[in-house]
Amino acid sequence: MATLVTGAAGFVALNVIEHLLAAGQDVVGLDRIPLPARAAETFATLPGGFSYVGGSILSDADLSRALTTMDIQAVLHCAVITAGAAREKAAPETIVAVNVQGAVATMMAAARRGVTRFVYPSSGSIYGFAAKDVALIDEDALTPSPVALYGLTKRAAETILPRIAETQGLRFTAARLGSVYGPWEYATGVRDTLSPMLQALEAARRGDEAVLGPPWRGDYIYSRDVAAGLAGLIGAPALPRTVYNLGSGRAETVETWCAALAGAVPGFSWRRAEPGEPYTIESHTGFNRGAMDIGKIASSTGYRPRFDMESAAQDWLAWA
Repeated sequence: MATLVTGAAGFVALNVIEHLLAAGQDVVGLDRIPLPARAAETFATLPGGFSYVGGSILSDADLSRALTTMDIQAVLHCAVITAGAAREKAAPETIVAVNVQGAVATMMAAARRGVTRFVYPSSGSIYGFAAKDVALIDEDALTPSPVALYGLTKRAAETILPRIAETQGLRFTAARLGSVYGPWEYATGVRDTLSPMLQALEAARRGDEAVLGPPWRGDYIYSRDVAAGLAGLIGAPALPRTVYNLGSGRAETVETWCAALAGAVPGFSWRRAEPGEPYTIESHTGFNRGAMDIGKIASSTGYRPRFDMESAAQDWLAWA
């Protein structure tokens, strides 16, 4: 029995695939872009079996090939365009087609082939301005209010998919992810906003000073913790809820990360930009957000984040 991971060459997907393979589970990956060479080499050394299918979630033929490569019992639907403002303006129809129609097409293809488990990585961005200055983001108490097209399409899919799952006999779960950073993050061409943690890490490795913009607070979660949380949702025999927050449970800033990085990289320097001064590390947030309430996923699956920023810095540098 295997898991199909769509968008398999993407950031979150690579972490989950590595986690599942390390646990001895079989995985099929589907993506229209090639698997990174390092990922192919790493995955080949792990105990689980891995097969990669080149193709698109908008093609039923490609979905069919992926779903029949192994005996698929679950789908983790990671395929998405994480669009920035420029792409929103240039190609909104493509973003909607991939993020909404692609999710529906994947679920229907899975249902036709007898798959019963569908896990959807949603996003904390769907909370939008509703999360501004909120101390604790509770998935039941806070009504989503997305603004940008990425969050809007995530919200649309998160709203539509449960009904389709009900009519088709699938068990559906959505995980609203915090701001993810860590191993396997790279520019894929479908993810416009790289994490400020990666920006700072690259500056440290180049020997450059990191000049930070406004210290917006948010729930930043290490990618290995995201992988463990999603794997727990995939493997859970039954879940009492449809939607879970998946974050670190802490509200921190990029300044916290830079301090952790400075402790791990001798000579790395960073500072906050002076008023009116250009900054080199972009946090993208624009306002303060609180920690994500992760009590519900912890209760349902036993999830606990393993990494704080200090241990994440050490782990990521060792990986890099």
